[in-house]
Amino acid sequence: MSTFRAYRIFEEGGKSGGRFVELTLADLDPGEVVIRVRYSSVNYKDALAGTGAGKVVRRLPCVGGIDAAGIVESSQDARFSPGDEVLVTGYGMGVEHDGGYAQYLRVPADWVVLLPQGLSLFEAMALGTAGFTAALAIHRLEQNDLRPKNGKVLVTGATGGVGSLAIAMLAQLGYQVVALTGKADEYAYLQSLGASDILARSEIDLDDLRPLGKAQWAGALDAVGGSTLAWLIRSMQQNGAIASFGNAGGAELHTTVYPFILRGVRLLGIDSAATAMQLRQAIWRRLAAELRPSQLQQIAHRVPFEQLPASFAAMLQGAARGRTVVEIG
Repeated sequence: MSTFRAYRIFEEGGKSGGRFVELTLADLDPGEVVIRVRYSSVNYKDALAGTGAGKVVRRLPCVGGIDAAGIVESSQDARFSPGDEVLVTGYGMGVEHDGGYAQYLRVPADWVVLLPQGLSLFEAMALGTAGFTAALAIHRLEQNDLRPKNGKVLVTGATGGVGSLAIAMLAQLGYQVVALTGKADEYAYLQSLGASDILARSEIDLDDLRPLGKAQWAGALDAVGGSTLAWLIRSMQQNGAIASFGNAGGAELHTTVYPFILRGVRLLGIDSAATAMQLRQAIWRRLAAELRPSQLQQIAHRVPFEQLPASFAAMLQGAARGRTVVEIG
């Protein structure tokens, strides 16, 4: 191979944005493992980076894409051999290290996960960072005593990638899942994933600033942040736990200490990008087993590489549903 196609993010005229270019292996960041990429995916972070809508890229130029799945082309590390099926998510990919939006990827060996038995490369990216984040959030909530018998679990940003996958995973584990959404035309979709009830965003009063509200939720997975997370905190049951991993609704959080000291509410930050490898491998094994959604083909849809920019626009406009898998190879 002399050159290959990549979607690279540049800074030009004081603004950042991406475009398709031709690269060689010599243009890529260093690493011990070269991967021939078959699939990547589109995450909210990718859309912000690829369009310049958010300042998430720490080094420019940089190939975008925080996810990749493919086949090892070459390896200087004995843990991996040519022909191995592997995946990489998070770390610095697509942010400060060339990422998965290219036909070839070179990364440190310590970032690479062998594809777990039971998953295909496509399924690995149908899950991707979103599925890993949902599974890690559930894992952390379980560590904080969440069990199906405790009560209802609320999922915000329910039609997004993490939300869709979290609903399906939780339902498979026996939880009573409530989906919070502002999209009235998506109720049937959410119910098909396993949501037992739908809560319309218009039904909650985000302007009610009382320190404590009605105790409703044993657990919650929040992709929204801002006033929605503040409402969640004051709406938790005694010893309820919230996994927080997004800020689509705002980065600031205005709350009081009362839910924490009077109800024992636990707020858990979920950082999927920097998860230690031993835990990362354990979560991926769960994703290939009891956490693998039976509706994965319904949640994910494929787009060819050339349609990547349109996928960014759909996500930022709130028009995306579920997971977008990009066919790279």
